[in-house]
Amino acid sequence: MAGGNGTSPCASCKLLRRRCAQDCIFAPYFPSDDPHKFAIVHKVFGASNVSKMLQELPVHQRTDAVSSLVYEANARVRDPVYGCVGAISCLQNQVSELQMQLAVAQAEILCIQMQQESTVLPSQPIDSCIDNERTYFLNNSLPQYLNFPSSSSSNVIHDSLKMEGIFGHDMVS
Repeated sequence: MAGGNGTSPCASCKLLRRRCAQDCIFAPYFPSDDPHKFAIVHKVFGASNVSKMLQELPVHQRTDAVSSLVYEANARVRDPVYGCVGAISCLQNQVSELQMQLAVAQAEILCIQMQQESTVLPSQPIDSCIDNERTYFLNNSLPQYLNFPSSSSSNVIHDSLKMEGIFGHDMVS
């Protein structure tokens, strides 16, 4: 039973228990040594639908299409409701959180630079001055910069940035 690759039937023909023709559309993309790859795509999309999709595409785009189908099928099995959209959303949330952390770090650098440029009153400790500038920036400038509503942004910053600052205390207290 020689298939599209010349040695054995492809994973799709094995799973579907049919003879693998020399011109099998699945053979180049679903080799017999990786049966799980086709099984998961077949479970989510169906062999007939995958065959139709591959036939409508130019040959040079089919490898990428199969790769996308495998990724989407795996994501759908892991998360039946959201699929790959859930993974994308999670990554976008991580990017947003990292951008917020970067903005806070830049604000802290700005506060330090402002502190070094200005003279501090002898009765006012350096840390409290920096804390006041940081609090002002976080409550007034940062929410507008990040397009967050001002009421929830300080909670998000407070919860996500409980880490030590340059001075050895919490960045947001």
